[in-house]
Amino acid sequence: MSVHPVDEKLPALKMATTGLQHVAAMYAGVVAPPLIVGAAIGLSVTDLTFLTGACLFTAGLATFLQTLGIWKIGARLPFVNGVTFAGVAPMTAVVASTDDKSDALPVIFGAVIVAGLLGFLAAPFFSKAIRFFPPVVTGTVITLIGVSLLPVAFGWAQGPDPAARDYGSTTNLGLAAATLGIVLLLRRFTRGFVKQVAVLLGLVAGTLLAIPFGATDFGPVTDAAVVGFPTPFHFGAPQFQLAAILSLCVVMVVSMTESTADMLALGEIVERPADERTIAAGLRADTLGSAISPLFNGFMCSAFAQNIGLVAMTRIRSRYVVATGGAFLVLMGLCPMAASLIAVVPRPVLGGAGVVLFGSVAASGIQTLVKAGLDKDNNVLIVAVSLAVGVIPITAPEFYHAFPETAKIVLDSGISTGCVAAVALNLVFNHLGRGGDAQEVTHPMERGEEIAVTH
Repeated sequence: MSVHPVDEKLPALKMATTGLQHVAAMYAGVVAPPLIVGAAIGLSVTDLTFLTGACLFTAGLATFLQTLGIWKIGARLPFVNGVTFAGVAPMTAVVASTDDKSDALPVIFGAVIVAGLLGFLAAPFFSKAIRFFPPVVTGTVITLIGVSLLPVAFGWAQGPDPAARDYGSTTNLGLAAATLGIVLLLRRFTRGFVKQVAVLLGLVAGTLLAIPFGATDFGPVTDAAVVGFPTPFHFGAPQFQLAAILSLCVVMVVSMTESTADMLALGEIVERPADERTIAAGLRADTLGSAISPLFNGFMCSAFAQNIGLVAMTRIRSRYVVATGGAFLVLMGLCPMAASLIAVVPRPVLGGAGVVLFGSVAASGIQTLVKAGLDKDNNVLIVAVSLAVGVIPITAPEFYHAFPETAKIVLDSGISTGCVAAVALNLVFNHLGRGGDAQEVTHPMERGEEIAVTH
């Protein structure tokens, strides 16, 4: 009896190299959220390195759950999981609303645990209710994720400290532009593996360019231990605040929506269509991985769509290859020196790469909206109003200044408010009283099409 390519176990060397390729494709996406949140809190380099390593470690655990599976948990597809970008804006809003910054991470961890557990219980029901999240909703939300994060890249490009004299200097902006240029050149003139890891290579090249300008500090690597373990609740026991929990629950809905769309696309690519049972099992892995993640100081986990593009490009469909990548992530999380490498990268260099990283998320959302039937007036209204609501925190940061601080945790997240608006408007225009007019969920990637989005 022949083995399906998804369940095929490749030779050890090929398994290792192709597994590393998956890690390289998603590494920058995993470390960006802890960098953003850690910088907002004002963590020391040591704590920032620890937080980054913890996110790598928990991404590996979540990937194990998804690819290998236990009981009714895990899609058992070549599905990479890691820290979702969707939670960054709400988490930074929690940080901004917390008077004592040392309480910020415990509050975030408590909210992620609750959101993860509720998502786990809701997974089988969510897989049935997916018709309420058509492309017009998912495309709007993914677009908002990218748009909401682009200001972070612009801030990085100017430098690490707004109070510093060189903040926004020509040197910093030049390093950001050079890094962006390198990434674009690699994407344009290279192929295969080099093209896939263009962002990672751009970060390396940008860091080397920054050395003559004194913008690169190798101290974090020399001071980091070779071996370490993400001590449970290193930043304190989780705290449970209602506003933060509600905000992260909205993010969980967004994350589950994205993961469902990704599973549908991946199922087509590997020729093992994702049915309702597979989607429910995959969502259980996402949500359980998220609930466990804060135990080891990690954030909410979700699917990484750029790795789906990698599967489509290489045609290597084995879930054990991705599980091997998960093993590498765990090992990197257990090696603080490896995790500290990202701390060496100057902020302007990260900013240049971030333009591609975050912009590609918005582009993927637009790609989804193109297939959402925007020739229909109702869908145009849904997108128009939802995007308008979602960009309020970006274009008018003081818009909700008169609201209570607890309410602002949700309102100051354009992703959360835009998602709620899109779902509600889609219900009103495409479901209530319209019977069979509801759209079916599809994904921006047809068979064999590469996706450039990073979560």
